[in-house]
Amino acid sequence: MTILPKPSWLRVKAPVSKEYNETRDLMRLSKLHTVCEEAACPNIGECWAKKHATIMILGSVCTRACAFCNIKTGRPDLLDPHEPERVAAALSTLGLSHVVITSVDRDDLDDGGAEHFAQTIQAIRQASPTTTIEVLTPDFLRKDGALEKVVAARPDVYNHNLETVPRLYRSVRPGARYFHSLSLLKRVKELDPSIFTKSGVMVGLGEDKGEIFQVMDDLRSADVDFMTIGQYLRPTPNHHEVMRFVDPAEFMEYERMARGKGFLMVSASPLTRSSYHAGDDFKKLQIARMGKTDELSFPR
Repeated sequence: MTILPKPSWLRVKAPVSKEYNETRDLMRLSKLHTVCEEAACPNIGECWAKKHATIMILGSVCTRACAFCNIKTGRPDLLDPHEPERVAAALSTLGLSHVVITSVDRDDLDDGGAEHFAQTIQAIRQASPTTTIEVLTPDFLRKDGALEKVVAARPDVYNHNLETVPRLYRSVRPGARYFHSLSLLKRVKELDPSIFTKSGVMVGLGEDKGEIFQVMDDLRSADVDFMTIGQYLRPTPNHHEVMRFVDPAEFMEYERMARGKGFLMVSASPLTRSSYHAGDDFKKLQIARMGKTDELSFPR
């Protein structure tokens, strides 16, 4: 097996700033997990320097073993009933205008952790009423009523990643079902059209352009507003192989194509991740929606 050398456009600076250390220390003091650390995100230095962190609730151990993910798999942690309040307190200290809340998969729980998501949203609303909230949830596979609990708590953005193309699900995301994830995203819009929906895929896992274009069409058919596309980076030698490093010019092509298909927002670049620049992107989503509404109301 040949290990591809990492190209220059994927090299990032080591996190060394004072603000980075302050964010790290707050997460430790609050006993909170972040996907930034657990998933070895390459953007952690930049984001934590701005005091932006993606909080991971429901423990640090996942019940699934996706081939791309660096989060531990095994017997999950006991559910901490005080976690929503600790999350809300930490975010109030950070003073964020926008926050992303994600989690491990919790197939062991009757509702997959949906009620915990709802409680966390409610706690943040009480502690920081002006903070907008984005959730990045599991698929809640075979958990009747779970999605409805999260939507009822009314996050501003509901994100659920497809991660890859249908053909690669068996090897990349074996515990999930592509069309179930699509249905989940569509159902969010049916339940509450005011919530922005978002999904993302990684490239470099062995897919081809045509398959990515088909995913775009599938997401638009589910009325998804925002699509992210980023380069897959292999966390360890035990994870799925990087089949190729996608050139920045190809990411630009993906962005042009996605915008042409009608997404309100697209983020496509080698370092794009679901939560990267999420706050700025949310503001752009709001502006894009207003522009679309004006265009529909006042045709030229």
